[in-house]
Amino acid sequence: PETLVQDIMTTDVVAMRVDDDQEDVARQMTKYDFLAIPVVDEVNRMLGIITYDDVMDVLQQEATEDLARMGASEPLGQRYFNVSILNLIRSRVVWLFLLAVAATLTVNVLSYYEEVLEQVVSLSLFIPLLIGVGGNAGAQSATTIVRAMATEEVCPRDILRVLFREVRVGILLGSALAFVGFLFVWLFFGLDMGMIVSTSLIAICTLASLVGSLMPIIAEHFGVDPAVISAPFVTTIVDATGLIVYFIIARAIFGI
Repeated sequence: PETLVQDIMTTDVVAMRVDDDQEDVARQMTKYDFLAIPVVDEVNRMLGIITYDDVMDVLQQEATEDLARMGASEPLGQRYFNVSILNLIRSRVVWLFLLAVAATLTVNVLSYYEEVLEQVVSLSLFIPLLIGVGGNAGAQSATTIVRAMATEEVCPRDILRVLFREVRVGILLGSALAFVGFLFVWLFFGLDMGMIVSTSLIAICTLASLVGSLMPIIAEHFGVDPAVISAPFVTTIVDATGLIVYFIIARAIFGI
């Protein structure tokens, strides 16, 4: 009975400021496995608490927003069947316009290398394959990094470590695809085409993994939500740059 509260209380308290972002609160509670966390003002006066059930709502809301933006649309903010058709269109149309404009890069690349395609028509047969592989590899890398950043496993200062890992992943993935692709293309289209396609696969997978991991980190550094510029934008950029790599390799091997 004679013991004072100050003698037994915890003084090194983990608390959140009233102006902290709700996602930061959720991360702290998840990190320390708290059932509740105090909220204080600028002079550390307690204003209230955030409980675990509040955090679950926040995590669900933030995950929903990230998933929507990674799919190039805006969060709906309410249940799907409660949203009107017009609002569904509004949530998607702006991003589609932006991606359509960005896709003109690919059109310009094809136009620039039109003479190469006219000389070796078979090159055009593998464009969908290379674009698809590059876009998917870039999206995989971007999605992985965005998720790692959301869980604070990766931060902007880790950029060199991330790039080194992703470059190695891209080279190995590309090499595996190139081995299978070379055998098929060599049998049906000749040795030169087999070398062009297999070399392009390695280069494009490496480039896609590099771009896919780099863009979310750069976005975070400049205060932009990484999910906003992840998979769709990465795919668009990799499509254009991957074709440039493809045609450069083709020119070198065919001597065009």
